[in-house]
Amino acid sequence: MAKSALSLSIPLLFLLLLSLNSEGPLKHADAKGNSTWCVAKPSSSDAELTANINFSCDQLKDCKVIQEGGPCFLPNTLMHHASVVMNLYYKQMGQNSWNCDFISSALITFTDPSNDCCTYA
Repeated sequence: MAKSALSLSIPLLFLLLLSLNSEGPLKHADAKGNSTWCVAKPSSSDAELTANINFSCDQLKDCKVIQEGGPCFLPNTLMHHASVVMNLYYKQMGQNSWNCDFISSALITFTDPSNDCCTYA
């Protein structure tokens, strides 16, 4: 009987420890909250990134942000430009996980990808 109670209390204690951190209970990330961004997967090909830029810009109707002179032009890479407009699309469409799929070439991140020149929405 004591062995059974001990084997039950160990998983419960483990779950309790997992739910706590230095600031109290862990907060679960909400994919619809402002604390998520959609970016291109680092493994995406140039063709995928270009297709994602074209799709997002077509849907957004304005991609001046990644054009030369725009606030998110630099760094001038496909990866950066795709991530910027994919994130704009994701935000505009309601931040649903399915709005950050791009045929499996995107991911949702909880780390703000903004840099000195470009602030992600």
